[in-house]
Amino acid sequence: MLLRGDYAPLLPALTRMHVDQFVLEYATERAGDVAVVGKALSGQELGLGVVNPRTVEVETPEEIVAQVEKALVYYRPDQLFLNTDCGFGCFANRCVNVEEIATAKITSIAQAARMLREKYA
Repeated sequence: MLLRGDYAPLLPALTRMHVDQFVLEYATERAGDVAVVGKALSGQELGLGVVNPRTVEVETPEEIVAQVEKALVYYRPDQLFLNTDCGFGCFANRCVNVEEIATAKITSIAQAARMLREKYA
């Protein structure tokens, strides 16, 4: 199926890029395990997708922390940035999600970031 699988096929191109940060989607299972890029790209920063803007289920801060802790095996805390997978933009006059859900998801990211700072500061 299109848009399935980890980032392994892209690693040859990604490792040749001269960038400071990769922003990758990891909020859904289709992206695979962060270990795939972590082993190859741990020298760069990672914008880690931790919430799916297209679903109504709001990820808990604890779920987000668990995702980040998997990445911390390969990245230092100062190399990780928490993001949504893609964004909450509107397309063809139809928003990806309602404001209340988007706000709740962003709030979960902020709460997880606080929890992680307390734990790893």
